[in-house]
Amino acid sequence: MRHAIDYGTRELNREAAAMAKYQHNGAGPILEVRDLRTHFMTRQGLVRAVNGVSFELEKGETLGLVGESGSGKTITCLSILRLLPRGGQVVGGEIILEGQDILKTSEDEMGRLRGKKVGMILQNSMAALDPVFSIGTQIAEPLVAHQGLPWKRALAGAIDLLRMVKINDPEVRVRNYPHELSGGMRQRSSSAASIGPHPDVLIADEPTTALDVTTQRQYLDLLKELQKATGMAIIFITHDISIVGNLCDKLAVFYGGLVVEYGSKDQVLNNPSHPYTKALLKALPILGEKRERLQTIPGEPPHAGNLPPACPFHPRCEQAMDNCKEGDAPPIFDLGYGHQARCWLLEKDDEQYSR
Repeated sequence: MRHAIDYGTRELNREAAAMAKYQHNGAGPILEVRDLRTHFMTRQGLVRAVNGVSFELEKGETLGLVGESGSGKTITCLSILRLLPRGGQVVGGEIILEGQDILKTSEDEMGRLRGKKVGMILQNSMAALDPVFSIGTQIAEPLVAHQGLPWKRALAGAIDLLRMVKINDPEVRVRNYPHELSGGMRQRSSSAASIGPHPDVLIADEPTTALDVTTQRQYLDLLKELQKATGMAIIFITHDISIVGNLCDKLAVFYGGLVVEYGSKDQVLNNPSHPYTKALLKALPILGEKRERLQTIPGEPPHAGNLPPACPFHPRCEQAMDNCKEGDAPPIFDLGYGHQARCWLLEKDDEQYSR
């Protein structure tokens, strides 16, 4: 694997070098989300999809956003891109990309940042790819828009990118249409289109959901190789906590529009501190361990338009106390070394590490 994307021309490398002054200088996080709040006005009333989410992402790092469907993971990332569905609005917080609050930028400036600074791989590759254009055209278009390449060079770049994501016969596949490719090949092609403009941050929204287990593992290995080659940071969204162990450096566990636990991969997986995180891990099958039935989390995730008071997890929590059911949501408790969680059970631990 090369250490830089090569589109087959020295000119492109010179252009990439010329753009270096606009790249992140490595001082501090490349992306900071601070107390993000995103709401939707619907016919049924106000929907609080994201209720105060915060996290940081360093260059070359992978952050996993984990939680059940409807917990706010995707809306958080669409807020970063400012591509919210109709009725959605960021009502509070900051999104700092390379020192700039992108919530305060103009739409024209945001259009230049999308794809070039922040790329996104959508969950449904068939929906992400336009059925009336060839794969090569769709991969080349971002190179023309963000790198300023002429079409001939951009199409040559599309072939190199297909080769980079390990698609056989890229010279042939570049002329294929999405329906002519398998699910795994479409997902790889969608990834090629996203990484082509050299984004500093790549958002991958459950890209392995429609893939079989073998293809899923190959795709995750590919993402790690691409990250090593390009140095990009990755936000990986998933509802399956079992697949983040070998991919992510940090984890943010979402529930009810909040990050209920946040820390390094080892902290969250080996020392889970929020009851929801513990419940997710207990629901996983363990190789070699015999169980009559897998443990489940009782009840269902709350709808963002009708969140429970106080802690949103308390109706499903076996350890819920009175203060979990009334008042405001639990504050963030510091468990040491960057490990945080929102649960009143951790109040004493927070006092210990705050001394």
